[in-house]
Amino acid sequence: MNNIPTPHITSKEGQFAKTVLMPGDPLRAKFIADNFLDNPALVNEVRGMLAYTGTYKGKPVSVMGSGMGMPSMGIYSYELFNFYGVENIVRIGSAGAISLDLDLGDIVMGIGACTDSGYAEIYGRPPGVFSPTASYSLIKKCSDSAAKLGVDLVAGNILSTDVFYTEDNLEGAKAWQRLGVLAVEMEAAALYTNAAIAGKNGLCICTISDTLFTGKAMSAEARQTSFTQMMEVALGIL
Repeated sequence: MNNIPTPHITSKEGQFAKTVLMPGDPLRAKFIADNFLDNPALVNEVRGMLAYTGTYKGKPVSVMGSGMGMPSMGIYSYELFNFYGVENIVRIGSAGAISLDLDLGDIVMGIGACTDSGYAEIYGRPPGVFSPTASYSLIKKCSDSAAKLGVDLVAGNILSTDVFYTEDNLEGAKAWQRLGVLAVEMEAAALYTNAAIAGKNGLCICTISDTLFTGKAMSAEARQTSFTQMMEVALGIL
């Protein structure tokens, strides 16, 4: 059965590259297309979720916004993996630092994604707790790309949460901090779960845009346009 176009993506077959970079913000996808890709073509704009396909140093790549939260990432990554033949999705987003060793602008690679979400339960998981993890092939390529660019990459566990505002934000963060969790974001666990189910590859790398315990924060404009180092690391995976 032909599942494309979908209600969320109007691209035709073959319009997505095998590797897709996914920032949460669709305007960040446009920034990447405008500043890094050769001959970028707009391949989706349904609901303002911009997607472009072009080349980077001669290699095909697509960039597309994922929106905020696991339900949104879940929809787009599922359709890309299962309907559009995408093999690799790399989330390139922002995260809040939980570790006191992280500061604004640091880049974190999520080896695993702890979560307070029940997203994986929709797949009828076996008894126990499913641990959403990144794909080793992308971990290795990302690490090699960062080393080549001379970029310090902090790798470890991150937290994917369903809730942005809670009454005990810092108390909850302290509990995760004691377990060595580096930072919090809202999409990686859904991406890793969809990749696992589809037999594809997912990875999340994030730039620290705020720090939970010191109150430091980047502006919205800075989050949209200043994550160039992270973008270069992700593009180096190709």
